[in-house]
Amino acid sequence: MIIICEECGKKFSIDPSKIKGDQAKFRCDACNNVITVRKPVETPEPSLKKPPFIQPDGEVDAKRKVAHKPETKKKHVKTKGSKGLSLNIKRLGLRGKMLLLFFLIPILLVVAANILYLWQMNSLTSLLTSESTEMVKKLVEDKVVDTARKVAAQCTLYLESNRGLKKENFNLDADFKRIAVQRVGMTGYTALYERPDLKGVWHTWVHVNPKIIGIDMSTLKKAMGKNFAGFWRVYTGVKGGDESRDYYKWVERDGSVREKYMACTPVEGTKYVIAATTYVDEFLNPVKLLETRAKKQTITTRNIIIGIFGCTILLIGFVVSFYGYRLTGRIKTLTDVADRISIGELDAEMDIKTGDEIGDLGEAIGRMQESIRLSIERLRRRK
Repeated sequence: MIIICEECGKKFSIDPSKIKGDQAKFRCDACNNVITVRKPVETPEPSLKKPPFIQPDGEVDAKRKVAHKPETKKKHVKTKGSKGLSLNIKRLGLRGKMLLLFFLIPILLVVAANILYLWQMNSLTSLLTSESTEMVKKLVEDKVVDTARKVAAQCTLYLESNRGLKKENFNLDADFKRIAVQRVGMTGYTALYERPDLKGVWHTWVHVNPKIIGIDMSTLKKAMGKNFAGFWRVYTGVKGGDESRDYYKWVERDGSVREKYMACTPVEGTKYVIAATTYVDEFLNPVKLLETRAKKQTITTRNIIIGIFGCTILLIGFVVSFYGYRLTGRIKTLTDVADRISIGELDAEMDIKTGDEIGDLGEAIGRMQESIRLSIERLRRRK
């Protein structure tokens, strides 16, 4: 055991087994102070003898001198240390708390914010492209309908001024064909056809394709296949004299299928109809290009955000680790000095000079060390 001289503070290591009797005295070789050492009192160990057990009926077995108790469920009792903490729970140090509070939690919040931001950006991109597509399609529809109405009005004026023109010659009259066939968009066009005769046959009289002039339009079913139904629904929708408009699929010469929009407007005062049709994708290609560019820009922005986020994680982790290491190092130094002072090393030195609370704590420990030294000197002078 360690004995400290009350006069000079010198420490002596004493073996309790060499003390004869209850106490012993010796003289300090530094200040000649007489020091009394008392032998530690040994605490008797608890008896290992088992108590008798009580049998279920309450009788004691005399031969075994063991009593039997009813079986009870074992309860697991947590063992606590001197500080009241569970032994199987590791203490979370200051550095761990700093990593938790200033690194893990902020990073989780930043991750959640970035995920929400990217999700909102993707949603906004999808919304803009979808809304742009719908707006363009609406403009295409309005353009086709407006063209059909204008051409129908022009045909009405021309037919009124040329009443002797027969329908079989509509496609041969250059002036009338120039009026009845006009461009819609880049490759779209208008055409003139006749509502069904007494036989219920639909004929086209002015068209960019001379092969279908005067034929029964229902014969196109073989060429268009399953897409004919959509075309025929719009084409014959003017049977009652009203306008007809809708989308349908058109089969190209190479076998590909493209979507078209057609508006059919009756020529006033006649049984003829102007059909205006065009490919929708011709107007949507710029929108699709914009959508592709928006997706690329979104991916680029996402990669930049991920890169910045990764650098932020590394920077925050480095700062927290570095500062936490320095802070805990200073605290450990102060703890070591305080432990040395507690066992009598009043000459323990510490070199902590900071302008924060750690520096204030170091100065307070230094003042406490000096106060203890002065108190011991005063006690020594009194004796």
